[in-house]
Amino acid sequence: MLRSGAPPHSHSKPVGQPRYGISLFDPVTMSWDRLPPVPKYPDGLPLFCQVVSTEGKLILIGGWDPSSWEPVRDVFVYEFTTQKWTQCADMPSTRSFFAVGAVEGKVIVAGGHDESKNALRSAWVLDMKEEEWCELGRMREERDECEGVVMGSEFWVVSGYGTETQGAFKRSAEVYGMGKGEWRVEEEAWGRVDARDHAWGWRRVKGEVIDMLGGGGGGGVGEVKVGACVVEVGERRVVTGSEYQGAPHGFYLYANGKLVKVNVEEEYSGIVQSGCCVEI
Repeated sequence: MLRSGAPPHSHSKPVGQPRYGISLFDPVTMSWDRLPPVPKYPDGLPLFCQVVSTEGKLILIGGWDPSSWEPVRDVFVYEFTTQKWTQCADMPSTRSFFAVGAVEGKVIVAGGHDESKNALRSAWVLDMKEEEWCELGRMREERDECEGVVMGSEFWVVSGYGTETQGAFKRSAEVYGMGKGEWRVEEEAWGRVDARDHAWGWRRVKGEVIDMLGGGGGGGVGEVKVGACVVEVGERRVVTGSEYQGAPHGFYLYANGKLVKVNVEEEYSGIVQSGCCVEI
């Protein structure tokens, strides 16, 4: 399940910016569909919002109001059984470009930056059944523009940078174990410079280290080298991205080391910013 959206963020509001929407892709039938808009945002979803899935539900969280570009704390849940959106408990505070993941029926957000562009160490968890947020212990380091990865019962916050070291992406990750209820640091977990622009695939190596299956800066696989995004679907991966900056974005299925191009109608195409797999 992929969420298609606007081009990478800039410091000025573009004229005629694309509208954000959610496209659905079924890799078995190779069919596409579009979810209805969130009632609060009928003309397009918040810019840079993120999607995760748990227990067959799709959760949309955060982003910037498309009309004002102000960060929002909104959390919405889409029920595929009823085909309706509902609004869940807001995030306790605004944050942008944070890590997010769903573990054991809970949604975790960590890092990012606040409205003053201060990088954050804080993390919160949303219990989907209780619709309540609880604060987790703080990470050791600030991590703006970090990436969230879920492996088993662990939530990895990969790379990111601090307030005073903007753009200097870390190679470490901080890992929260749901069973242990605490963070640990994994050094050398990430070898690339920029986790958000380069990361699109993850796997576990020797039980501990995160490795990259593809990415940017010329280090991608085949036609996907810039603006890449991946969604794991069983043994396969749905991959999007372009061969070079400014090139059209393509959609592919990745399996056994090969990319197979997927034909996409224009209404479902575009740059993908966030994605997840929903098992129903």
